[in-house]
Amino acid sequence: MSQFVSQFPTDAIVGEPEVVEDGRSVRSLAAHPAWLRLKDAAVALQTVQIKDGSIPEESHRSDAARDVATIVDCIVELAPYFAHDAEYLEALATDFHRWADEGFGVPDFLDSLMAFQPQQHRVDGIGHLVVFPMYTQNGSTDRLVEAVLVEVIWPEFIAELEAGDYGNKLFVPLRFVDFTPGYDTNSAVLFPETVAMRSIPQFTWGAIFQDREAARYRTVVRAAAEITKLELPADAARMLDDQKLTEETFVMWDLIHDRSHMRGDLPFDPFMIKQRMPFFLYSLEELRCDLTAFRESVRQERELAALPDSELSAAQRDIREHARLVQFAVIFDRIFRFAITGSRVRNYDGLGGQLLFAWMHQHDVLHWTDTKLTIDWENVPEVVVALSDRINELYWRSIDRPKVAHWLAAYDMLTETLTPNPASNWARGLSDEILAGVPKGYTDAVLDDEFPLSMFYEALSKKMSGVIESTAGITAESDTK
Repeated sequence: MSQFVSQFPTDAIVGEPEVVEDGRSVRSLAAHPAWLRLKDAAVALQTVQIKDGSIPEESHRSDAARDVATIVDCIVELAPYFAHDAEYLEALATDFHRWADEGFGVPDFLDSLMAFQPQQHRVDGIGHLVVFPMYTQNGSTDRLVEAVLVEVIWPEFIAELEAGDYGNKLFVPLRFVDFTPGYDTNSAVLFPETVAMRSIPQFTWGAIFQDREAARYRTVVRAAAEITKLELPADAARMLDDQKLTEETFVMWDLIHDRSHMRGDLPFDPFMIKQRMPFFLYSLEELRCDLTAFRESVRQERELAALPDSELSAAQRDIREHARLVQFAVIFDRIFRFAITGSRVRNYDGLGGQLLFAWMHQHDVLHWTDTKLTIDWENVPEVVVALSDRINELYWRSIDRPKVAHWLAAYDMLTETLTPNPASNWARGLSDEILAGVPKGYTDAVLDDEFPLSMFYEALSKKMSGVIESTAGITAESDTK
C-alpha cells in the first residue's frame, strides 16, 4: 500500500492495512484518474444496457467489452486502497470478465456480492469501492452498472450503543464520496438485494447514506421553519449549521429504527413479506420503528441526564447529546419532509408524517395559530410516546385477530386521528362481498390517496415543493443541488 500511495501523492494518511485512519484518504480518490476512468466506463455501459442489465444489441458488445476491461483495470489499480475488500474486489473482476465472456446476458454478480461484507469493517472513515449492476431505490429501477465510492460513519458513541442495548450487526452507515448517475437521485440506501444475481441468498448487511439524509434534512427543515415561522430550540437550530452533527444523529436514529423491524409484540410478519396489503400497514410499521427510536432516545437522554457529568464517559456524553437531537430529527423529518414528499399514490411514508403531525396537534403540543407554528417541547415526549404506545397496542392485539380484521383495526386507529378521503370505500364501510371475500378485495378497495393532505399540508406543499425537489442528489458537500 505504501508503494501505491507514493505513486499517487495526496494528503491522505494511511494506517494499518485494513484501517483507514483519516477519511481524507478515501475522499481523495474522487479525483484519482483510475476512479474517473471507471466512472466514465460505467456510464458508457449504462447507455447500452436494458432494464435487466443485459446488452442484447450485438453491435454494442465490442465497445462494452472495452468498457468492462477499463473497469477491471481501474479496480485493480484502486485495490491497494481497499485491502480490507481484497477478496471482494478480486471476485468483482472475475464477475465482470465472465459477464463479458458470456456475451453480456443478464448479469450475475452473486459471487462478488457474497464476498462484499462491509458490516465486518465498521471503522470510522474506512472506505469501499462499490461496483455492481444494480437498481437504486428511489432512483433507477433498471439494473445498470453503478459505481460508488463511500466511507463509513462509525463514531465511538455509535459503537458503544451497538455493542450494548442496540445490537445490529447488519447496519452499515455511509457517507458518499462520489457516484454514477443512479445515485444522483433521491436514493439514500445501498442494499444487496438490488444487485443482479442468479439466486437470492440470505443478506448480511444493509447500508444507509446518512450524509444524504442529513443534508436533505438540514435543507428542508431550514426552509420549513422559515415558512411556518417556527422558532427552533437551540439544539435543533445547531443541527442546521452542522452537517457532521446531523449525520451522527441520523446514524443513531437509523441504528435503532433498523433493528426495531423484527422486535416487539408484532403481527407474525409486520411487512407481510411477499403478500400484498393496504399501504397504510406499511405506514404504521415504518412509523412504529421511528417512534421506537424516539422513545429510546427519550429514555437514553433522561437516564444519562440523571447521572453526574463527571461519572459519564465521553461516549455516554455523546449519546446523551445525540439522544436529544434524534427526537428533533424524527419529528421534523416526519412532519416537514415525509408528509409532502413523493406522489399521493399509496405514499406510506407521507401518511406516517401526516399521522404524527395530526396526533401532536390534537394532543395539544403542536399549534398553528395566527399563521405561526409553535411546539410545546416540554410535553412532546409524553405525547409522541403515547402514539408509539397506541401502535404497539394495535400490534399486540394482532396475533389474536384474523389478518383482515387486523387491517380493519389499523384503519379504525388511523381514522381516530386522520380524515379519510370522502370517496373512501373503507370509510363508508366495505360491502359484505368484500368482507366475506379474499384479502385482495380489501386491498383493491383502498384508494391511491386514501388519506388526502390536510389544508395545512396542501399550502405547505406548494411552498416547499421546490426546496424538496432541490435535494435530489444532495450530499455532505452541498446543501442544495
